[in-house]
Amino acid sequence: MGPGPLGPEPDSDRPGLKFYHINLGPVRFCRFSPDGRLFASTSCDRTIRLWDAADAKCLQVLKGHQRSVETVSFSHDSKQLASGGWDKRVMLWEVQSGQVLRHFVGHRDSVQSSDFAPSSDCLATGSWDSTIRMWDLRAGTPGIFHQKLEGQRGNISCLCYSPSGLLASGSWDKTIHIWKPSMRSVLIQLKGHITWVKSIAFSPDEQQLASAGYSHMVKVWDCNTGKCTETLKVRSMAKANKGAVEGPLGSPATPGPNTMLLAGSSERGPCLCLYARRETLSVWSC
Repeated sequence: MGPGPLGPEPDSDRPGLKFYHINLGPVRFCRFSPDGRLFASTSCDRTIRLWDAADAKCLQVLKGHQRSVETVSFSHDSKQLASGGWDKRVMLWEVQSGQVLRHFVGHRDSVQSSDFAPSSDCLATGSWDSTIRMWDLRAGTPGIFHQKLEGQRGNISCLCYSPSGLLASGSWDKTIHIWKPSMRSVLIQLKGHITWVKSIAFSPDEQQLASAGYSHMVKVWDCNTGKCTETLKVRSMAKANKGAVEGPLGSPATPGPNTMLLAGSSERGPCLCLYARRETLSVWSC
């Protein structure tokens, strides 16, 4: 028997969680839209699926990549979507219609990470070719990169823009670089992970950055000094939920201004938060 139809599958042992079935291949990456209404999943089946986060419905299946899709990002207004994968191409989609707006070609190897600049007029992508390429998204500009950032010695596995436009990149060389893209320069290099860096997130004030690798540790860095200020051991979801910071009536507390959102949306839906007290990772579920 293959997997069931698209939609949630109840599980009495894990209340509050929703399950989404994707029929044709392993899921490679997921990301929520900034408004929290949608999330996108990518797969080895060469597709991107757009889901309604509230009722678990698959809204659209985006087809166009020729190989496994490894990364997806929403623009800050949630109207556009960027994707990349093993076909070395970057594709820009219109979320509402599901139509391809533009193609970008230039990476020499698989595209593994992506993020929109705060203004949404630029897209950064990272690749197995160890480079970050910056794509100009303004109307009328050619579909070629207008900047290339080099310096790391491995797959650029994660990218994250800060609110002011700094760019952090994590790599399989176990380092994190914080760039000032307009100057094509590295402001600071963070070293300390013993495994490949997989995920990064700025704090809202840009003074700190959280990172996770292929281990059970999350590191918190001072972005000014480059020093690791905290190393947190990640617990299981059940333990994290049990020890989470709680709000009224036992519900998870709303993230404050000093909270680092590691995954998900602060407005609605599931998310993973690192609170300023540094005591727990809070895992929220729908």
